[in-house]
Amino acid sequence: MKAKRLTRSFYTRSTLVVAKDLLGKYLVRQIGKKKLIGKIIETEAYLGPRDQASHAFKGKKTKRNQAEFLEGGHIYIYLVYGRYWQLNITTFKKGKPECVLIRAIEPIKADFHLTNGPGKLCQWLQLNKSFYGEDLTTSKRIWLEDWGEKIKSSEIKATPRIGIDYAGPYWSRKKWRFLLEKPLEKR
Repeated sequence: MKAKRLTRSFYTRSTLVVAKDLLGKYLVRQIGKKKLIGKIIETEAYLGPRDQASHAFKGKKTKRNQAEFLEGGHIYIYLVYGRYWQLNITTFKKGKPECVLIRAIEPIKADFHLTNGPGKLCQWLQLNKSFYGEDLTTSKRIWLEDWGEKIKSSEIKATPRIGIDYAGPYWSRKKWRFLLEKPLEKR
């Protein structure tokens, strides 16, 4: 099957559905004539105003999170610890601040240890603030593709999200982190 760029309709569905369906899709980063490509293998969902772990909890809109309110298919990127960029993809409808954090990708032709965390994958892909609000459906420098790989629900493991204890036990225990169950060496 020929690789197909993901269209707007993929991103504007339910955030929990998109978070799972992103597994097995390919993130493509064009840098000059060079392409960096990696298969998405770990995601986390954030459900906006009702999710205490979301930057948009209670509908809060700030300069930092404005991109989160864009229609599904845009990049919401921000800095943590003053050092590490975090790549999120907006989901659902415009004005509904929901997104999916891309936690890890399995790179094509590169060491997995370069991309096995949200900050590391942003470093490898050379992502920064200039990608804030970028439209993945039209961008010439970053997009997602479907290569026809079918991921069975039995291959997806759901666990609590990482590093959100501040959100309290109810929200920090939500199993909204999704990863491919098979170890890398068995795929």
